[in-house]
Amino acid sequence: MQILDGKKAAQAIRDELKIEVAQLSAEGKKIPHLAAILVGNNGASSTYVAAKVKACEEVGFKSTLIHYEETISETKLLDKIRELNTDPDIDGILVQLPLPKHISDEEVINSIDPDKDVDGFHPINVGYMVQGLPTFVPATPHGIMLLLEHFKADTKGKHAVVVGRSNIVGRPMSILLSGNSNPGNCTVTICHSQTKNIKDFCLQADIIVAALGKPDFITADMVKEGAIVIDVGITRVEDATKKSGFKLKGDVDYENVAPKCSWITPVPGGVGPMTIAALMKNTFRSCSQKN
Repeated sequence: MQILDGKKAAQAIRDELKIEVAQLSAEGKKIPHLAAILVGNNGASSTYVAAKVKACEEVGFKSTLIHYEETISETKLLDKIRELNTDPDIDGILVQLPLPKHISDEEVINSIDPDKDVDGFHPINVGYMVQGLPTFVPATPHGIMLLLEHFKADTKGKHAVVVGRSNIVGRPMSILLSGNSNPGNCTVTICHSQTKNIKDFCLQADIIVAALGKPDFITADMVKEGAIVIDVGITRVEDATKKSGFKLKGDVDYENVAPKCSWITPVPGGVGPMTIAALMKNTFRSCSQKN
């Protein structure tokens, strides 16, 4: 069993970007600038955004954090996004999800300029991805592909089972894994809440991507020997023994599943750091198109 170490792979990507940004600076060219919008005071969202800002600092990007109270109106938020769309110094815009119930995720995503949509959620970018054209790929699936590439995990001709069908992870993951690329070239099955006998599908899988947000959902009796297991889930579970009062759990029962795997991602330290690394790559790509 080998670890798909997201911290290690993400650090390699950041080190690479750091060199490229230094080169841009030396040549007097534009430095990438990411604008992040955070609405409300959700603890997990605040942590994610802080990690993204920190990653920008490390690689030499400029970053702007815009924090609104949960009571902000949808109209005011959309006005701010349009302002960022027209700001020539801003290369990437991300709005941290989830948003408060009175604000439509769809309206917000659709209002971001596709050329600055470094989260890769805009329908135009999703359409390009489906057709296999160059575009901004959603950060978490993109990060997973970069992780598999970094560790040279063999995916060609493998059967991949993606558990979860969200637009953020499950669906784009299935498209990327089935694409004519390396990593990729998998035969892909998507399972979800209405799938009967999920265990049977998982037992056929050479690769399992668990992205449904249910702690320890994937158990050892669902995984065949030698499988690659990628755990996208991260849930805060109460734990009185921890100083914080909680621990982070993935969708996979890591302790019991890991011994059966050829490769597995830990939680935390697996997919999470790669999501941020992919976001950095997307922001750099956006800036490069202007230089």
